Amino acid sequence: MINFNKADFVLSAVKRTTFIRDGKPQVTFAGRSNVGKSSVINRLLGRKNFARVGATPGKTTQINYFLIDGKIYFTDLPGYGYAKVSKDERDRWGRLMEDYFQEAGLITLGVLIVDARHKPTADDVTMCDWFKATGCPMIVVANKLDKLKKREIEPNLQVIRDTLELDENAVLVPFSAEKGTGKNELLNLIGQICD
Repeated sequence: MINFNKADFVLSAVKRTTFIRDGKPQVTFAGRSNVGKSSVINRLLGRKNFARVGATPGKTTQINYFLIDGKIYFTDLPGYGYAKVSKDERDRWGRLMEDYFQEAGLITLGVLIVDARHKPTADDVTMCDWFKATGCPMIVVANKLDKLKKREIEPNLQVIRDTLELDENAVLVPFSAEKGTGKNELLNLIGQICD
C-alpha cells in the first residue's frame, strides 16, 4: 500500500539531463494551464498548497517531481495552452516535453486532466496522443465536476471520450478537486498500476 499523505518535493527538471531515472514508477500529470492540475494533485495528497496553485496560469515551467511514500513519483508537467508566455519560453517548454515523452521507460502511468465543462482543446488531444504513443496506461480525469449540473455530466463525459478518441476500456474519472469527488477511485487506480 502506498501512503499518499507522505509526499516530498524532490526537484524541478528544466532539461533532459535532470530527469529522474531511478526505476521508481512515475505517475505523470498533464493538463491545460487553468484546468486545476495542482489542485488535483493537492487533493490526492491531502495537502493544501503542496503543488503550487498559481494565481497566474502557466506558472509551472519545469517538470516537478514529488516522491510519494518513498515508492513512486508524481511528475507534474508544465501546464500547456496558455498564451501569456514568450515564444522562446513556449519553445523551450515544448522541447522539454518532447524529451520527456520520447525517453522510453520514464512514464509508468499518464494522468491527463481535462475540464469536465468543455470539449477538450486541440492541445488536450495532442497531449492525449503523446500519452497513447508511449504505450503506458493512461487515466483521463475530468476535473471541475462540481461546476456541472447532474444532467450535464454524462453528455459532457461522452464529448470528452469522443474528442480524445478513447476506446471503451479507457479510464475516465469524473473528479472535483474542490469537493474530493473521484479522489478515492483515482488513488486506487494509481495504487493498482504502480504498486
